[in-house]
Amino acid sequence: MGDRGDIVALILAAGEGTRMKSDIAKVLHRMCGLSMIEYVIRTVRAVSPSRIMVVVGHQADSVIEELEGEDLEFVIQRERLGTGHAVEQAREALEGFRGTVVVLNGDTPLLSPETLESFIEYHMKRRASATVLSAVVDDPTGYGRIIRDGSGDLIRIVEHKDATEPERSVREINSGIFCFESEDLFSHLKELDRRNIQGEYYITDIMEILRCAGKRVSVYTSDQQNEVLGINDKGQLEAAERMMKENG
Repeated sequence: MGDRGDIVALILAAGEGTRMKSDIAKVLHRMCGLSMIEYVIRTVRAVSPSRIMVVVGHQADSVIEELEGEDLEFVIQRERLGTGHAVEQAREALEGFRGTVVVLNGDTPLLSPETLESFIEYHMKRRASATVLSAVVDDPTGYGRIIRDGSGDLIRIVEHKDATEPERSVREINSGIFCFESEDLFSHLKELDRRNIQGEYYITDIMEILRCAGKRVSVYTSDQQNEVLGINDKGQLEAAERMMKENG
């Protein structure tokens, strides 16, 4: 993996996952014998972070119990006010940390160590303040869109519900996986607001905030589109399990 700075992984696992139509916390749904979040943790361990932190909220006790025995730190998100708010909950625990914070979701069980490592290396080679992992997909419905300028540089990420019709035609999506330099992240995180349809603090908005502050923001586009898709309902869960079995 070569020389690189210290990294901390922050896995967001506080959501309810209402589209699963289940009493089980979203990240605890199982594929081939393991919960989704266990696959994410396995992938994260392969890139050797110094710490792995998990933000829990909905059914926090069940998620913590499922992961008993793992070398993890848990952060409680008591009010679930969006992904930006979830990351904010780790501020105190990361006080004094100087390095890269890799933010992932607990519902991306197909993400491979190779893709994650390539993403982190790209972020560091670019010396970016923040980098988002994207993919171009056939049907981007429901995903945030990567909005670029005429030169191909990132302008912002817009959530599907907040996107205009032209923005919804964009097929490059936000995976929800980011690298942030910790000092830049936490010095600007409080600039997030909730002026959007869902009334939430979006971590995606930090990209535009950092760009406007003169920081370098970048996009790493993966050609492994299936790996970066989140699992939001039981149909997607079944499809992901089939892919996992096919790939051995």
